Amino acid sequence: MPRIVALANQKGGVGKTTTAINLATVIAAEHRVLLIDLDPQGNASTGLGLDRSARGAGSYALLLGDRPLAEVIRPTRVANLSLIPSDGDLAGAEVELVDAEARDRRLVDALAAAPDHLRQFDYVFLDCPPSLGLLTLNALVAAQEVLVPLQCEFFALEGVSQITQTVERVRRALNPDLTLSGIILTMHDRRNNLSEAVAADARAFFKDKVFETVIPRNIRISEAPSHGLPVTLYDFRSPGAQAYIRLAAEFLRRQRSRARRKQPA
Repeated sequence: MPRIVALANQKGGVGKTTTAINLATVIAAEHRVLLIDLDPQGNASTGLGLDRSARGAGSYALLLGDRPLAEVIRPTRVANLSLIPSDGDLAGAEVELVDAEARDRRLVDALAAAPDHLRQFDYVFLDCPPSLGLLTLNALVAAQEVLVPLQCEFFALEGVSQITQTVERVRRALNPDLTLSGIILTMHDRRNNLSEAVAADARAFFKDKVFETVIPRNIRISEAPSHGLPVTLYDFRSPGAQAYIRLAAEFLRRQRSRARRKQPA
């Protein structure tokens, strides 16, 4: 079965969706990847070139049980990368799920109901909304690990403890397999002393949980979504694209290291 990875941070504007798109794109060069857009804003779907008018049923229909997994998966321009888009009704899902049965397990149950289709993928990435509501909770219950993009600014560092505490609470109460596997430093500006200070503080506190690769501030990263492309396809040689390529390589190295540790002696 695939490795399920949630990208979560309750703070918006930290590069979460951008990281989900580009990490999934680079990994799809060697693996079969599914990206599930759980954010009502639908930016991951837009960033992969899927126009709102062409989305049809997506993550809302999957969560509410209207459609099975096979019917909501869409191809993308990227080879080996599939997408379950955010549809227009997802904004109301938080309210509708409040009274739903097993409201925190809707995603994990939907995925478990389609094992044959799920086995087509090596990795499933979950792009969460910038909140700690029921959509994010469903992602954390379904995932085996969480990646937390951390913007190199003071308020982002101040709030990252909230998502780490939430991950620990979900692990204890709902999903014992869940781990915080990494902190990804984003929007880093080497000219800015604060960026360097935030990065240093994050490494001092989270130790090796922080990825060595740092994602810089880069105009190409900002431009790429307007063209419906990951930055690695929009401008392969840009510093932003090269950073995401290094990040994907580091992510895969960590995955191999984790797998070796789990092998019996």
